[in-house]
Amino acid sequence: MRVSSGKNASNDVPEPPGATLEVDCMEHPTVIQPARHAQWRPDKMGKATLFESARLLVGLNAFEPGQVHELHSHEGMDKLYYVLEGDGVFLLEGRQMTMRAGELMVAPENVPHGIRNSGTGRLLVLTVLAPAP
Repeated sequence: MRVSSGKNASNDVPEPPGATLEVDCMEHPTVIQPARHAQWRPDKMGKATLFESARLLVGLNAFEPGQVHELHSHEGMDKLYYVLEGDGVFLLEGRQMTMRAGELMVAPENVPHGIRNSGTGRLLVLTVLAPAP
C-alpha cells in the first residue's frame, strides 16, 4: 500500500513544492490523519493516495484558492467527495453546488463532475473511488 505525503516521514519537515514522498509500510487498519498527507501545489491541485486496493481508492485533493479540477467522469466507477476543510463549488454539467467542510457529494458512474476552490483559503477534499481505477 502506498501513501503519498508532503512531509518528511522522519521529522515532519515540509518537502519542496511538487515533491512526493512515497511510504510503502502503512499497515491497515490504521488511523489516518488526511491533512498530514495533503500535497499543496502553487501551480495545480495536489493529489495524494491514502489507500488503494483492487476494490477501493481513497485519495486526497488539495486546492489553493482559485484552483480547479475540471469536469470529468469515470466509466465503471462511482466517486465520493467529502470536504474536510475549506469551501468551494462542486461543478456539474450545467450547474454548480456550494460545498463546505463536513459535506459530501456522490458522483455516480459517467456523471461529469469537478471542483473549484472559490474561497479565499485552502480547500481539502477526501475522495473515494470504487472500484479502484
